Amino acid sequence: MLGSVRHSSISILLYPSPLKPGCCSSRKLNVRTQPWTNSAGKSVKLRTVVVGCKIKNQEMGFQASERLYLGMDFGTSGARYALIDKQGTIHAEGKREYPQYLKEDSMDWGRSWKTTLFSLLEDVPVHLCPLVASISLDGTSATTLIIDSNTGELVARPYLYNESCPDALPLVKSIAPINHTVCSGSSTLCKLVSWWNNDNSDKKSTMLLHQADWLLWLLHGQLGVSDYNNALKVGYDPEIDSYPDWLLSQPYARLLPTVKAPGTSIGHLKGNIRTQFARATKPGKAVTSLGSTLAIKLLSTTRIEDARYGVYSHRLDDKWLVGGASNTGGAVLKEIFTDEQLDKLSEHINPMKASPLDYYPLRSVGERFPVADPNMEPRLHPRPESDVEYLHGILESIARIEAKAYILLKDLGATQVDEVFTAGGGSKNDKWTKIRERVLGLPVSRATQTEAAYGLRCWL
Repeated sequence: MLGSVRHSSISILLYPSPLKPGCCSSRKLNVRTQPWTNSAGKSVKLRTVVVGCKIKNQEMGFQASERLYLGMDFGTSGARYALIDKQGTIHAEGKREYPQYLKEDSMDWGRSWKTTLFSLLEDVPVHLCPLVASISLDGTSATTLIIDSNTGELVARPYLYNESCPDALPLVKSIAPINHTVCSGSSTLCKLVSWWNNDNSDKKSTMLLHQADWLLWLLHGQLGVSDYNNALKVGYDPEIDSYPDWLLSQPYARLLPTVKAPGTSIGHLKGNIRTQFARATKPGKAVTSLGSTLAIKLLSTTRIEDARYGVYSHRLDDKWLVGGASNTGGAVLKEIFTDEQLDKLSEHINPMKASPLDYYPLRSVGERFPVADPNMEPRLHPRPESDVEYLHGILESIARIEAKAYILLKDLGATQVDEVFTAGGGSKNDKWTKIRERVLGLPVSRATQTEAAYGLRCWL
């Protein structure tokens, strides 16, 4: 990271559908994220912070005019995202280190960057996805990619920002003005010339892109677009807003990308990615958080408030996030089993077989949802001799509480749930997911945000 420079790229808008009355228009925003560093070898864990709005000590839902802007910063060892509003308030943020993929005994940077990009998108809290109006992305300066102009796939390994190509420097100096930015072995132009002179493959269908250009292409699908900050080290002149004649006269000039101003909107997210990014945005979609406690949120067209059952609603545009939080959950499991035991015992559970054990797993007296009963006693007996059967019974009993909660919301008038995404540590247990799928009678999958601290709550 030391010595590298970030170059911001252009924005893409998320939702191309016609605006509805009362909805604000999508906006572009050049999100400028600050560079971040970490010690060599130090693990950077994903951290997501969700911030809510409180007005006069009252929790307020996001209004239809609220829009958020997603910026992603791709550094040398990892990437981060920040989700902000127009005032600059951070609503969510997170980090990812690049996975160590190898290809022919060297780092497969293309695959690593691509994986990280979509991991960051998945880390954006589900309930904030519908509010995201645009995405901007930056990368390390002079990180150079040669790609297939038809498919967008890399045809050579990427040249990293700090790589030098001294073999190309004499030729670049012979065509460029004296002391020009490209007259450095690590410039993008030197990397292009080095590849052009040393690679024997067919160059007819090739194109140059920078790291940020290529990553954004994965999202918007319009190949061959860059910005004048990224293109500076390949020779683009931002003062005259074009490539200079001395560069355009070279045989490799046809590989150069189209250049736009940083912050310019390129287009919309590709349909399949937009669908994936906004998975839980339709009424009937729900998220169950299986962290220390069990919390659920169902996207509904109807607001439900009923203190008898611990049910409340947060506003999200013209819809409502309806749900509540139970005192059952993973904290009970952790008091009985270690993490290693949970993993090993789960392997022996048959999730297609119903457990005859009927528990109400609580750490202490009192329940909030789907029944608000401060005097409810925990029920974790009788305990069978088999720990596998005992764990099976607890997991299934928590699934029954979850099912009771969704049935309650329907009976109270909320939109009927038709699909459940799972967040929190419990989302990693595949056997539990299959048990819940059977008990709920619904498709259940892992949510785009899986940290238990998130829990699909709009507010801290």
